[in-house]
Amino acid sequence: MPEATFEELIEAMKAGAGILQESGIPFILGGGLAAWARGGPKTEHDVDFLIKLEDADAALDAFERAGWKTDRPPEGWLYKAWHENGGLIDLIFNPSGGPITEEIVERAPLLEVMALRIPVFSLEEVMTSKLLAITEQEPEFGSVLELARALREQIDWQNVRQRTEASPFARAFFTLVEGLGIVEPVAA
Repeated sequence: MPEATFEELIEAMKAGAGILQESGIPFILGGGLAAWARGGPKTEHDVDFLIKLEDADAALDAFERAGWKTDRPPEGWLYKAWHENGGLIDLIFNPSGGPITEEIVERAPLLEVMALRIPVFSLEEVMTSKLLAITEQEPEFGSVLELARALREQIDWQNVRQRTEASPFARAFFTLVEGLGIVEPVAA
């Protein structure tokens, strides 16, 4: 199935948020749409909803009851649900930065996103999760560079740097964005 358009992802996001809200399942909008909600570039990949592990099965059941196609991939850190328009929602409960906790959900600020008032991951959370997801199998810096360039003034880079310092890919990213003049180098 071809990737959904941005408009189809927004439609899927609205419908998916409605399902979670009606089911009483707390969630946070994450990923590319969280960055877009703060002025970042449009995404046409998927919708990321972050949920607590203890809510994951109930969330997937709610999407199934609503008639969405769903999947429990073997990775064990997310579930998937497809809107009838092809828009994919990832229900992420254990991202590379660690499981989604009540504290993470509670500190997510409420923003208005396409007329929905929903919790949205901070840019520091978005960048941290994206940097920690970079692996030897997928050493892709394009999307994080695009976000860094578009949103650099809004991000607490010291916070992101501290939270990702154990990752060699995050350290390489900081070398790259410092060399490109996107982020100020840390004083020696």
